[in-house]
Amino acid sequence: MAPPDDSSADGRASGGGTSQDLGVRILSVLTGLVVAGLLLFAPHVSQDRWGAADPLAAILLLWSMGAGFASGLGLGARLPRIARMFLSSPACLGALVLAMFQIAGH
Repeated sequence: MAPPDDSSADGRASGGGTSQDLGVRILSVLTGLVVAGLLLFAPHVSQDRWGAADPLAAILLLWSMGAGFASGLGLGARLPRIARMFLSSPACLGALVLAMFQIAGH
């Protein structure tokens, strides 16, 4: 019988992570909180200049928020690899950058 493996599903050791990992997680959660606050208190950012809804900007902001919360809180550790990729910290940053490009184009 093989000894139990200590690593988690994403390849990191199960005891605390490095300080860089903790910093990225905190930054991801803060990004999710900022985007959530932005969508709650200034929902007009996901509208175009004529006041019509911009679904692409809204979806990208929601993806950034969800990925920030999921990666920052470690909720995606047991999900399949493709789901972890869409809910990772780089996905959070990428969706936020794409949303900012979409909003700046209004």
